[in-house]
Amino acid sequence: MLEGKAVIGETDMLQTMQQDALDLASKALDIFDVTEATEIARFIKKEFDTTYGPGWQCIVGTDFGSFVTHCSGCFIYFCIGSLAILLFKGSAAPEAETNQFASLEAVKA
Repeated sequence: MLEGKAVIGETDMLQTMQQDALDLASKALDIFDVTEATEIARFIKKEFDTTYGPGWQCIVGTDFGSFVTHCSGCFIYFCIGSLAILLFKGSAAPEAETNQFASLEAVKA
């Protein structure tokens, strides 16, 4: 595992879910090398899908940007050493879906 303690940047998860995310990240880092970011992400995502239902997304790396829409109470961003982990359950914003269909109607006209 990477040396150092997890530092939570942003979250709206309950404390128990946060702890699960940190524990799974630690376990993943015991199993996989830090360079295997995709395998770490897959491991965390699958475990959260099993425990909290499908639809979880996980991004792991040392340099990435993101802009996501997530279900309330289902977002955490944290770092362990230089490795950043973003875990969230995706959600479509109702206004985005309405605007998308309005745009399609404009194209069809």
